[in-house]
Amino acid sequence: MQTSSISQRRRALLLAAGASLVVPLAHAQAGEDIVIGGSIPMTGVFAFAGVGINAGIADYVKIVNDGGGIKGRKLRYVPEDTGYKVDVSVAAFKKITSQNKVNLYYGDSTAFSRTINPELERTGNILMTGASFATELNDPVKYPNQFLVGPDYTEMFGILLRHIAKEKPGAKVAFVYSDSEFGRDPIDTSEALAKKLGLSVPVKIMTAPGSVDVSTEVIKLRRAAPDYTIFHGYILAPIPEFITQGKQMGMTSKWMGTFWTMDSSTVMKMGEAGDGFMGVMPYRYYYDTSAKAPMLDKIRQLHPDYQSTAYIQGFLAAMLFTEAAKRTLDAGKELNGKNFKAALNSIKDFDTGGLIGVPITIKGNSIPVGRVYKADMKAQKMVAASDWIAL
Repeated sequence: MQTSSISQRRRALLLAAGASLVVPLAHAQAGEDIVIGGSIPMTGVFAFAGVGINAGIADYVKIVNDGGGIKGRKLRYVPEDTGYKVDVSVAAFKKITSQNKVNLYYGDSTAFSRTINPELERTGNILMTGASFATELNDPVKYPNQFLVGPDYTEMFGILLRHIAKEKPGAKVAFVYSDSEFGRDPIDTSEALAKKLGLSVPVKIMTAPGSVDVSTEVIKLRRAAPDYTIFHGYILAPIPEFITQGKQMGMTSKWMGTFWTMDSSTVMKMGEAGDGFMGVMPYRYYYDTSAKAPMLDKIRQLHPDYQSTAYIQGFLAAMLFTEAAKRTLDAGKELNGKNFKAALNSIKDFDTGGLIGVPITIKGNSIPVGRVYKADMKAQKMVAASDWIAL
């Protein structure tokens, strides 16, 4: 009798001790920070974008934390400068993940996304996005723990070509692109799509990235007499050169670009040549007040001066990271890459606070939505030239 009461008491004490061990542990896990790591090109050729991306992520993290975090957890952002070099980016990833329990990660390039992918699959802990819109990454089988914050490059061409087909059925479209992986990415598939849409592609011209002398190429372009010319794989040069010389030779083509050419400050550098320049943009511009956009209002309150499209991209990346983490926690699931991605893919008709002009649904690895904007040099602004086009 006595023995059993002693053993009962011992069991009660052990349970109590166990409980006191369990509670703080559970509490510690519940309160752990959700960490966003980042390989960010703050210096080097891509610094113009990296600085904006960094500020956008940091601002959204602060907004979430000021609002109490996600289910009582704070977001913590840990960036490293990579100078847009793959080996530096990989080293930054290893450093950040060895010093922190990283849940989410922002990468600086296609090459980095490709290089780090086996590591993401091996550990299975992290959901990643980044600055790349490479078509290759838009493959949930090959890249199950990654996504793009917008349409891939082929989808960007798809948005432009659909706009062209609607505006001028049967139009002739020229493709001018850089001799780089980035430049070549959407060309072949987009030529096939153009034909499907009843458009023709009389000429495709490839140049060195940022080439200076393009006079021979301009003659070739003029001979093809396209109604539209789409540039891809460049930031700025040699686009203004093509346009200026083309106009001097009497070309009447409309000129277009894709995301990394389309920041307002980049297009405005084209000067007179850039008036009427069009391109695809997955987000609203900082100064776009044409519709209700509470998140843009918030950004404008934080920064009374213009914020780049790279800033908006970083801000939206952090918003989607947060939403994936929130949905995973709401479902009571473990915070890992697979669960984050499943949560992200459960996003249907999601309101980005007006950063994208229509509610978004994320089915695969991309957000295939965009709008055609046009440069108004007098107003020094990009203005909408189409409705939002969802593929």
